[in-house]
Amino acid sequence: MRKCAIFAGGDMPDLRCYKKWSYWEKYSCFICADCGYRHALRLGILPDVIVGDFDSYSDELPKGVEKLRSVPEKDDTDTLMAVKKAIEMGYSNIDLYGALGGRRFEHSFANIQAMIYALQQGCRLEIKGESHLLVQEADEGTVTYKNMDGGVYLSVFALTESVGIEYLRGVKYPLEDYRMVQSFPIGVSNEIEDEKAVLRIKDGLALVIITPKIVV
Repeated sequence: MRKCAIFAGGDMPDLRCYKKWSYWEKYSCFICADCGYRHALRLGILPDVIVGDFDSYSDELPKGVEKLRSVPEKDDTDTLMAVKKAIEMGYSNIDLYGALGGRRFEHSFANIQAMIYALQQGCRLEIKGESHLLVQEADEGTVTYKNMDGGVYLSVFALTESVGIEYLRGVKYPLEDYRMVQSFPIGVSNEIEDEKAVLRIKDGLALVIITPKIVV
């Protein structure tokens, strides 16, 4: 399955796995959103496309790379521009790096909204970093989340006004036939206790955040 990686301009942890090219070999396309190019440059990755208004990156850009320039006064964020470009190029599985943290929290929130946009286009966008963020919908059926050495925090939030949880099992605080709402974060900081956790939702969209207790 062809996958695309996008580098946004937020924080990107210096994880050990990122330093190995074998980690990045699963991607057949790399797109940078504005100053997200700094992450690619640090990792020795030459992107296929760079998009943005370049209000946060003024250094020299690589030659021979497609560049899509926009004006700062626009509706789409630079990251959403990159997501739309990936979808236009035929990618339905996209991983987003550098999407969280930094001084501008509003961009982190906008990147979570971009996951919903991608889902509406029939694509899957996941945010990767020290935490792994994804959107789960009812059509996926039962989804399995594996435990890791050292343990895993598994948080589930309602992205829509409410989410019907058929069950959440294999965790410290299981749920059965539960109506999760946006205004009450009951799903935060749960823990996978078995080899895996399983989540099945009946309706709505859930934001799932997977955070290893030990990050390397």
